[in-house]
Amino acid sequence: MGHRITTQNRGRGGPVYRAPSHRYKAELKHLGRFDAAVNARIIDIEHDPARNTPIARVQLEDGGKNYVLVTEGMGIGDEIAWGSGVEVKNGNTIPLGEVPTGFYVCNIEGRPNDGGKFVRASGVQAMVTDKVTGKVAVRMPSGSTKWFNAHCMATIGIVAGGGRNEKPFVKAGKKYHKMKNSASNWPRVRGQAMNVIDHPFGGGGHQHCGRPKTVSRNTPPGRKVGHIAARQTGRK
Repeated sequence: MGHRITTQNRGRGGPVYRAPSHRYKAELKHLGRFDAAVNARIIDIEHDPARNTPIARVQLEDGGKNYVLVTEGMGIGDEIAWGSGVEVKNGNTIPLGEVPTGFYVCNIEGRPNDGGKFVRASGVQAMVTDKVTGKVAVRMPSGSTKWFNAHCMATIGIVAGGGRNEKPFVKAGKKYHKMKNSASNWPRVRGQAMNVIDHPFGGGGHQHCGRPKTVSRNTPPGRKVGHIAARQTGRK
């Protein structure tokens, strides 16, 4: 079969294909809960290797310190809060059921108490569009509408770091260091451009796969490339 192909190597695991999570600063969960409000003051804005969005280091009322996601307009010295009944303003985190219709929100919980799962990428936002008993409709960045439990917490505002994709990398070295900080596969070489021992599609007098691209779900790892267990092939 030749060399172990990249798909096999990644599946086997190892430090090369593992994200350097030991360098990440925090998990960035909501601090307050639905029953009691928590107030804090931003003392610094920092970079987190785990994400392209800046994060804020905050000092709580009891003196403790933590990291939170930053929204556009937040700065050092600002006061923010989490919990039910707090003011609806940029940076505060409240239950979705208390957010007025038409407001932008981010860092939304998928279910109550999970700490925030949706709309966390730089420059994205969602909008509260509708409410029914116990449920809140949110228009996601993709344009689709998703219904959440009214007790799910969400942060008011737009995630900071917008316009990140507008700046080009210019040099391959910068792209290398960015991709090195995650478990991404880069640079990604086409199988047809490889040698015959490196990939099932490699080799030949010219670049062509030379075999069907659609393979079974039970195909051995060394041959499991292309359209895996495709529902249909060819023209509809």
